[in-house]
Amino acid sequence: MILCIETATTNCSVALGKNGKLLALKEDYSKSYSHAERLHIFIEEILKENEVQAKDLSAIAVSKGPGSYTGLRIGVSAAKGFCFALDLPLISVPTLKSFALQVKQEKDGFIIPLLDARRMEVYSAGFTSENRQVFDTRAEILTPDSFSKYLENAAVTFIGNGVEKFRNICDHPNATFIEDRLPSAAEMLILAEEKLQKKKFEDVAYFEPYYLKDFQAG
Repeated sequence: MILCIETATTNCSVALGKNGKLLALKEDYSKSYSHAERLHIFIEEILKENEVQAKDLSAIAVSKGPGSYTGLRIGVSAAKGFCFALDLPLISVPTLKSFALQVKQEKDGFIIPLLDARRMEVYSAGFTSENRQVFDTRAEILTPDSFSKYLENAAVTFIGNGVEKFRNICDHPNATFIEDRLPSAAEMLILAEEKLQKKKFEDVAYFEPYYLKDFQAG
């Protein structure tokens, strides 16, 4: 049984799963950050409502980034605190890899999540319909020619809160856009279960989120 925490964007999301299957999900899918107020409440409620005690958990999984600096810090701090207090292993899940699982493609093609990184910049990574990564997570400034290598060869689905930026400058016929979607803890379960079975855990004391970019105060 794994408790998953996703706070890389404005979505404060907590999922509970067993053997890779979703048992329960709680999230605040809003456009404002509520992690500090809602995260621990969601965790308490999801355990209580499903009659699960801390001793029943096998691991805590957390979305590792990239994403919001503050959101990632809150999620990782909570996950590390639970792991330390309960002597549980910590599992990290790449945010964009789990996010790509929200797209179900009926034919071969690519899935490219786009998370807003301010101005015309996004965090992106590329995946096949089987969730095999084809290019590494990166921060890039969007241009009309962005992702042309993939658009010329196959259908590409773009998903995330950075999609609107690209949709305004991309008119390629192979592009499909899914806006107003954010990473959720629900999709973390499959990847977290794989790591649990392989015992691929993080060092609770030294693990840090994957910020990708240096913090810049607004």
